[in-house]
Amino acid sequence: MNYLTNAGALVVNFVFGAVIALFVLRLLAEAWRADFNNPICQFLYRYTNPVLRPIRKLLPNWRRVSTSALVVAWLLECVKIVLLFVMVGFMPNLLGVLVAGVAELLDFVLLMYIVLIVVWSLMSMLSTDRYHPVARLITSITEPVLRPLRGRMVLGGLDFSPAVVLLGLTLVRVLVAQPLMDLGLRLMQGQ
Repeated sequence: MNYLTNAGALVVNFVFGAVIALFVLRLLAEAWRADFNNPICQFLYRYTNPVLRPIRKLLPNWRRVSTSALVVAWLLECVKIVLLFVMVGFMPNLLGVLVAGVAELLDFVLLMYIVLIVVWSLMSMLSTDRYHPVARLITSITEPVLRPLRGRMVLGGLDFSPAVVLLGLTLVRVLVAQPLMDLGLRLMQGQ
């Protein structure tokens, strides 16, 4: 890849990452019933609703999971993959793109959880305002993942449940998302 292609790939990854993050945060906020009065949740709803409202007529929510937000995030991942491959002069196989899109979205969600849990841990160590909108949103998204282990991994007054959850999420990235991505890449190349 030349320098211009590298710069273009960086811009594509950044723009698509930001937009995908909006839809994934919307998905997680709905799934874990984040406070709608939170200004960040209202921002998420306001800027994702124009896209999700028409799709919801075809894909209604399944339990508390917004299938429309999930499908939009997955399609955005697929478009990003196609753009990145076209930039280097290669048109990938559609089946490979679909599989790689699932892998990329899974990896994105796992990485987002890793970052949110690290931020939540830092906020709990520092004296932060628990009623701040960011703190409330991060707590409502990470709490369901941390709750099953909370209090069970205490050693010397320190709760190591976030570290165990981080290890589990990293293992899922390595053992599930990466092999799925490798399969998608092989399918995209027609192997």
